[in-house]
Amino acid sequence: MRAMWSGSISFGLVNIPVKLYSGSQSNTLDLDMLRKSDLCPIKYLRVCKNDNQEVPYEEIVKGYEYSDGEYIVLTDQDFENASLEKTHLIDIVDFIDEREIDTRFFEKPYYLEPEKTGPKAYALLREALKRSGKVGVAHYVLRNRGSIGILRPLDQVLVLNQIRYAEEVRDASDLKLPGDENLREQEVALALSLIDQLTVKFDPEKYKDQYVDDLKRIIEEKAQGRMPAPQAKQPPPSKVADMMALLKESIKQKRKEAA
Repeated sequence: MRAMWSGSISFGLVNIPVKLYSGSQSNTLDLDMLRKSDLCPIKYLRVCKNDNQEVPYEEIVKGYEYSDGEYIVLTDQDFENASLEKTHLIDIVDFIDEREIDTRFFEKPYYLEPEKTGPKAYALLREALKRSGKVGVAHYVLRNRGSIGILRPLDQVLVLNQIRYAEEVRDASDLKLPGDENLREQEVALALSLIDQLTVKFDPEKYKDQYVDDLKRIIEEKAQGRMPAPQAKQPPPSKVADMMALLKESIKQKRKEAA
């Protein structure tokens, strides 16, 4: 893996020099845009809105529109100077119980590796987090963006999970949601029974992106001159029927599969 960033973890008065690596990767298909008539690839250009002229990448700068049509240009040095210390620091500001964090806040994982001078301090923080059962809440700057993350141990590696700020999570209070006044205890009991039968130990290797696999199959068949056929029927329209009957039938089918 290639390091994206290098700096230090700030833990009290202790600084732990580390490198940061992406802990995730995209599994999407890389599709090109083509002209329908002759399959000519589409090229995207950076064009000035005023004169419709293409602008070379080296002539493009970043700017903030502080009033209508008036811009302030920001340079790489401006981004660096905005918080010179934080651009090279993962600053742990609090320790919390990870179970208190709403799952909507989690965004992206990163791996942290100690630099040559940091293995002992790295191992100390990792072991302290393991024994405490806590995670560290840290501020850091990555790609010119101030971020907040959760620092936690995973086996031998420290993982920085980027999380969203509170203002980035939408409020769900405007949604029209049902209450539980119309539920019957028998229905809840059957639903709990079905959940119990479907409960397994989490194994991330079990879950695959079937949609991407199906797209690859279609691409291969079309490349061979065959017209691909759908592998599954379209699901029928959802109907709110007798919940008791549906739950009982679901449990019955699950028991047959397990037999």
